[in-house]
Amino acid sequence: MPGLPLADRHETVLPAVDPSLHDAHQAALTLDPGPRKVALGELVAGDPTFIGGWAALSTLGAEPVERYAYARVGYHRGLDALRANGWGGSGLVRWSQPSNRPFLTCLVRLREAAREIGEVAEVERIDVFLRDLDPDWTDDNLPV
Repeated sequence: MPGLPLADRHETVLPAVDPSLHDAHQAALTLDPGPRKVALGELVAGDPTFIGGWAALSTLGAEPVERYAYARVGYHRGLDALRANGWGGSGLVRWSQPSNRPFLTCLVRLREAAREIGEVAEVERIDVFLRDLDPDWTDDNLPV
């Protein structure tokens, strides 16, 4: 839908996660890296649709391919969630909506891991996709 006025573009907002999952996620993030990775792994094993868990794991992979894999799973889980919430493959998914941030984080982490493994075409596609999803996108939204 690039080229359409922003007022004519559907905006999708993902629902907030369950408070107990949010609390468990926040607790996991306070742990040292090794135990954090284990705790986050348990969270996503218990709820593989938990995009925030995949986003957090994507920073903990020991190698670029592992980080890429976590980010790719989170990205695809995010696409599934977007579709389930009315996104038809185009339209706005803005960073300004806190519940959209885990998906957009996965997308940025995927771009960074793709850059690390030399997947230049994917890096370029993601750059375009980020700006299609949020015309106000800036990489300052998420420190990489």
